[in-house]
Amino acid sequence: MRDVSADYVRADSVVELAYRRIRSLVLEGEILPGARLGQAELAERLGISRTPVREALRRLTGEGLAEFVPNRGFRAAELGLDGVRRRLEVRLLLEPGIARLATERRTDEDLCALHDAVAREEQATTRVAAHDASRGFHLALAGATHNSALVAVFESLWIVEIGRRLLAARAAESDWRGPDAREHRAITIAVADRDGDRAAGLMLSHVTDALRHWAQDDALHRGDQDGPSGP
Repeated sequence: MRDVSADYVRADSVVELAYRRIRSLVLEGEILPGARLGQAELAERLGISRTPVREALRRLTGEGLAEFVPNRGFRAAELGLDGVRRRLEVRLLLEPGIARLATERRTDEDLCALHDAVAREEQATTRVAAHDASRGFHLALAGATHNSALVAVFESLWIVEIGRRLLAARAAESDWRGPDAREHRAITIAVADRDGDRAAGLMLSHVTDALRHWAQDDALHRGDQDGPSGP
């Protein structure tokens, strides 16, 4: 008798492979922002059928790396500053609640993970290492809620490859890591004290500062595109 479950395993594996390959093409710039993601073309390029490509594109759409345009199909999402701002607006609503929930559910192991992430950020010798440690802190905080759905949502909002790419825009700000790590340390202390109000308030301020920074950059970028607005 044929093992039907094996078919599902193989199908899931093909979708995962398609997802990872198309995701890599988008993030590494081989497929440019706004470019059409044709299912037939991608299927031929990857040597698979259209079905796993379609499922992979739906998954990428959920992550914000692809967009579905009615009557036109899928296209690679724009990854510019406007997209950063929109993701930060979601984080502004989400992460204070994550911080509050983490104070209620955190374990000693969770606190160790938070302290470790802050220490790695403080001791980082490269911007990429500092970025990864900073993201690791926020991910560890989401993990401290012990709600896998919250972790998955956060991971889709702060994709590591995009964060590393955008870090170059802050290269002139040599001191960004210090304030970032200090704010993370303060949030960790509030979580350790099980002070939900303080943890949520600190996180609200933390993400608000980031949103303000990138909103200003977005405004400047738009101003450059529009040309000088005054004498």
